[in-house]
Amino acid sequence: MKINIKIASLLAVAACFSACELDTMPEGGTVTDKQKEEVVEMKPERIAADVANLASSMFSQFSVGGKQYYAIDFGLPSVCIANDYNGADMVCVDNDFNWYMPACDYTDRDPGYIVPYVEWTFYYDYLKAANDVLKAIPADTENQTLKYYRGQALSARAFALFGLVQRFQLTYKGHEDLPSIPVVLDDMSADEAANNPRASVGSVYEQIQKDLSEAIGLLDGFDRPNKSTINQQVAYGIRARVNLVMNNWNEAAADAAKAMVGYTPYTPSDLARPTFQDGSHGAWIWGCIINESDLISTGNHTWQGWLGSLNSGYTTRQSCYARCNVELYKKIPATDVRKGWWVDENLESPLINDLTWPGQPGKPIGSLVIAEQKQKFYPYTNVKFGPDGNKVGNTINAGDWPLMRAEEMLLIQAEATGMSGDLNGGKQLLESFVQTYRDPAYTSKATNAEEFQNEIWFQRRVELWGEGFAANDLMRLKKPLVRFHNATKAESNFPDAFRFNIPAEDPIFLCRIPRDEINANGGISEDDNNGGSYPTTDQNPSLLDGVTD
Repeated sequence: MKINIKIASLLAVAACFSACELDTMPEGGTVTDKQKEEVVEMKPERIAADVANLASSMFSQFSVGGKQYYAIDFGLPSVCIANDYNGADMVCVDNDFNWYMPACDYTDRDPGYIVPYVEWTFYYDYLKAANDVLKAIPADTENQTLKYYRGQALSARAFALFGLVQRFQLTYKGHEDLPSIPVVLDDMSADEAANNPRASVGSVYEQIQKDLSEAIGLLDGFDRPNKSTINQQVAYGIRARVNLVMNNWNEAAADAAKAMVGYTPYTPSDLARPTFQDGSHGAWIWGCIINESDLISTGNHTWQGWLGSLNSGYTTRQSCYARCNVELYKKIPATDVRKGWWVDENLESPLINDLTWPGQPGKPIGSLVIAEQKQKFYPYTNVKFGPDGNKVGNTINAGDWPLMRAEEMLLIQAEATGMSGDLNGGKQLLESFVQTYRDPAYTSKATNAEEFQNEIWFQRRVELWGEGFAANDLMRLKKPLVRFHNATKAESNFPDAFRFNIPAEDPIFLCRIPRDEINANGGISEDDNNGGSYPTTDQNPSLLDGVTD
């Protein structure tokens, strides 16, 4: 996992135009962009495969390492898991079985490590897939099918840029002029791509907003085939996230409301057992729909293999269980149904008390040990994510990945409403959601905007745990990373190497631009994103975050 990645050929491929059937004639000649547009205008189905690739490429296995099967090379879910391990709330073991160890201890802040390389390469490959679609469709097309295709591709490009800009530079507000990432558009030449400097944070967000605004118009009336496909509501949801980061409060609230029309949060009865692995559920607005047939390898190289505690995968066999930080767990009221998303100090949770492992009737799952199948849970091990098909102990390790849920949009709407000046309105939205769906005893105690935003952040940290929001929220809110408190250090469940706190907006938060990109792109400097110092055990013990204090 701590290895320099030198796959220059992949970067070269990523810079090329799409090698689809439209690029060459049977006689061996090259089709011009104009000719390609004319073919697509006449037969939109010619580009349907490229549009479908926008969904499937989200969870492609081994797309970064090629024939080198890296255990964390499985697309966006892997990026999300790394983001959460960069945060304060997800704990894992410190041993060589943990491929996310560099994300846990921040040694991934090295341009030669695999973790940032996977993140960088995933987003730019996804961006390229979007650009390939956009290059083939005239911007002024009157064909309705092609308009829908353009809308999906523009949304995908915006999603990729948004994912990158949040990780490779400080947040938008107050840092608009800082250099962030190279922007690659569909009309960029190969020479331009080879000497493409980092655009300012502000200009990247301008491009994101431009793409999403156009996409929302183009997707009006589009009836998607499944939830892995981007539709207008997904585009609204992405823009709600963007507006939240930009502190465009009224716009964020409005977009979030539009995104969740027709979707409802999981109810307490829905959450009476491990779940969050089935895109058909009514809370899901967007997700990766992943079946066993979609996977090259089902054992280790999937999100279930790493986050799933109830199927036989890499995590259960190697004791790499993803756990909740005890400091956050202690703050969750006993009346909150989400407390059961993690086992307690006795390895028990109401979600699994009635479940048994195959062939082990009557034996508690938490303490169960089966050679080469399952190791004993640690306290606060997650049981949030159900196994594929709800079949405990299965070895398939498939399962759908949540990309956008109604709960997230409700929290965006509540936060944006409260931060816009309508504190009471925001509190009402928050209380209605939590009391109805999570904790009937909840009331907001916030008396000002700062306190209310901290309450929302607590709800996001619990509700969205494991889904990839932790590090981005730290950056957006300009919060310190607080994994332990000096007074309760002895209770911390972080391994020594992962137990540290980092001040807000420290340069070490920034992901490093991969070495191959520095070598391949003349517009990138060795000095880009190299600030900050690696954290050390027990550093900054007095830092507070306003949530776990």
